[in-house]
Amino acid sequence: MKTLVNLAAALVLGAGAAGAQELIDRGMVHGWNVMVDPAYGNGCLIQAPFEENAVVRIGYDVTGNRGYLVIFDPDWGDIREGETRNVTFELDGDRFDAVATGLRLHHVPGAGLFFNDRNFIHDIAARSSMVVYDGAGKPVIGFSLDGTAKALDYARKCQDEMGWGG
Repeated sequence: MKTLVNLAAALVLGAGAAGAQELIDRGMVHGWNVMVDPAYGNGCLIQAPFEENAVVRIGYDVTGNRGYLVIFDPDWGDIREGETRNVTFELDGDRFDAVATGLRLHHVPGAGLFFNDRNFIHDIAARSSMVVYDGAGKPVIGFSLDGTAKALDYARKCQDEMGWGG
């Protein structure tokens, strides 16, 4: 099984106040909301709902100079904020091991993957589908990445407008 290091720079652990402050909406692009997150130093992100109650965010954490993928989904169960868990994610059939950090958004559990190579989010967008598995190998969420590349183009423009670059 491949490790995240084979695809991008080493994974950085760290939670943060995901969702603690109101997001600033910058519009809709191919099914994704482009937004600014004050909790991450006014970093830009894309966000979309998937499945029944899941929300996926891909964006930039300006305060930590890193990129992130966060999935809020009741299927994470009892994960606590700041707790780390092994996860596996699959991009077009290629599997990668990672460590996720527990987060909460309005009482909904989430898991965040934070990485030093901010360009890694564009590697994700170049794929067509993603499935994320918990440490036991149970699928938590699977979704199409259609439209993600275009939405991330707008997130990069948002970063440039904010003065941070993408």
